[in-house]
Amino acid sequence: MSPEPLEQIFRILSSSQVPFFPSVAAYLTVSIEPLPPVVVGDAVTLKCNFKTDGKMREIVWYRVTDGGTIKQKIFTFDAMFSTNFSHMENYRKREDLVYQSTVRLPEVRISDNGPYECHVGIYDRATREKVVLASGNIFLNVMAPPTSISVIAADTPAPFSRYQAQNFTLVCVVSGGKPAPLVYFKRDGEPIEATPLPEPPVATGNWAPRNLLHRDLDDTKMPQSLAEGEMGGGPPNTAEPPRGLAAERGPTTEAIPETVVSREFPRWVHVAEPIYYFRHTHVPISDGTVEARATLTWTLNPQIDNEALFSCEVKHPALSMPMQSEVTLVAPKGPKIIMTPMRARVGDTVRILVQGFQNEVFPEPLFTWTRVGSRLLDGSAEHAGKELVLERVPAELNGSMYRCTAQNPLGSTDTHTRLIVFENPNIPRGTEDSNGSVTSHRSFRLVLALTLTVILELT
Repeated sequence: MSPEPLEQIFRILSSSQVPFFPSVAAYLTVSIEPLPPVVVGDAVTLKCNFKTDGKMREIVWYRVTDGGTIKQKIFTFDAMFSTNFSHMENYRKREDLVYQSTVRLPEVRISDNGPYECHVGIYDRATREKVVLASGNIFLNVMAPPTSISVIAADTPAPFSRYQAQNFTLVCVVSGGKPAPLVYFKRDGEPIEATPLPEPPVATGNWAPRNLLHRDLDDTKMPQSLAEGEMGGGPPNTAEPPRGLAAERGPTTEAIPETVVSREFPRWVHVAEPIYYFRHTHVPISDGTVEARATLTWTLNPQIDNEALFSCEVKHPALSMPMQSEVTLVAPKGPKIIMTPMRARVGDTVRILVQGFQNEVFPEPLFTWTRVGSRLLDGSAEHAGKELVLERVPAELNGSMYRCTAQNPLGSTDTHTRLIVFENPNIPRGTEDSNGSVTSHRSFRLVLALTLTVILELT
């Protein structure tokens, strides 16, 4: 009998998924022992167990896809010619036929997840022509451990408010797992008991815990915001601000830009421990894994939450121990500001940049630049970002003070730095305009000539 009619009989009889017994004495039973879930990368053996008193015809393994509508051959053992072969292309071939009915997958992948079928065909013992068919099936459950975990702060960078408490949300993102992992939060190593939140809050007033007793105005700001000595950074700088160009004061009186810091703290009083709200969602990914997102929301209290350690932990059946990612909530402190060039001259472009902090800051701060007592060079009241650029500085900016405010939901800090502008030998004194640009002698001579011409015409 040719293979084509055999396959047709195979499909008809195997659809019943039960052993077939003809009228003659030949019999055939097929069974496959169930497998426990396996992890990506493991080696898996699919063994087809059968019993028969007939003569073997062939054994075929199928991978079933698309909900059972497609059966893809992966291996065939032909007993008539004692040969076996794979139906997969060479670049996709990963299976090995160990012994007639046993297939080994050396390193399983997520794509290997799904049902498999083993079909066995024998010749009838009496007629030696009729074929008896039977099949067994098994489901291969492939698990994948999460590949990454991270904790971020939602809606940041955000300003700090001294007068109004605000809700704060941590987001734990876990990617690459199958099935979806179990995600939970801890504070300072202790599990957090949180209220499930099925839907994200629509408005703060509708769901946030009202656990503020009162909100006092902040009177802890240093009265001398420029007195660095009280901040432990050395004696206060009482030097008079430079007047005019620094070059006029001589090389021995060169002023170094000063940097001073002030901090602000709230004075909120809570009547109880914070109430946490927890929400967990997961989104299927095209490769068969999921991305899980867990959120933890509460009313932030900078007095007790500053320097608190929060961790997100993940349990998964494919992991031998939990994965975790942790962050420490910290207000910005001690900004490090650099100014380039350090010795600015008239007409230079000056850049003032926040290079970092004395501590690790989380969440990301919001930076705002202002000029003390006046507007910025471009006429704006403030500038957002880590860097302030002053293009073509004029002499009038000598001695001007700039304030950088760095703030996150846990606190705020101000840093002041003074700009010293030196004479530029390439620009004759008195020839620069209010923007620091040079008025050429040629333009001056042209204006003088036009003035003389008008006078002569009038006389």
